[in-house]
Amino acid sequence: MIKNREEIKHVLENDGVIAFVTDTVWGLGCLPTSEKAVKKIYEIKKREVQKPLILMSNEVYHLLNYVQIIPKIGQKLVKKYFPGALTLVTTKSDATPYYITSNMETVGIRVPDNEVFKEICEIAPGHVLATTSANLSHQPSAKTYEQALGNMGCLADLVIEDYGYYCKGLESTVVGVFNDDMKIFRQGAIKIEL
Repeated sequence: MIKNREEIKHVLENDGVIAFVTDTVWGLGCLPTSEKAVKKIYEIKKREVQKPLILMSNEVYHLLNYVQIIPKIGQKLVKKYFPGALTLVTTKSDATPYYITSNMETVGIRVPDNEVFKEICEIAPGHVLATTSANLSHQPSAKTYEQALGNMGCLADLVIEDYGYYCKGLESTVVGVFNDDMKIFRQGAIKIEL
């Protein structure tokens, strides 16, 4: 499906930042191993440094290295809602750099349900992206390719077409799981009851 596979790989391997469609809203991302690219995302978005990025992939097992063992309650959520509009926040492992988590001991992980995004992860070395939404901080999220292009066309190194796989336009639900405790940070596309 994606025509410019080599270009995407080249941009990511060279500390680049890409904009892409997901199942919720448009995202902005880079390789989690590139501190330079992560800094670029913060600069592009004018994002507060105390706001962490999240890690996204096409398969949950690519993300497991970045977190400690997910508590049972979190595992149930993963089984039920991955792939989908759930971001699960849990304790990070040593593999997750502090420049992604804003020096916190936790990290959000997500597996979007979008065919274009899945293919981007197959192309990306390591199959994981450090991500946030493709808009300036405190501005509305991009919901279409045109909006993403308008927001990020001059700022990101590459805005990837959506090939007709549109996003729904509602942000993911963010849930924290620590031991057996569950905390809802943001009610989004998925309604979760405590």
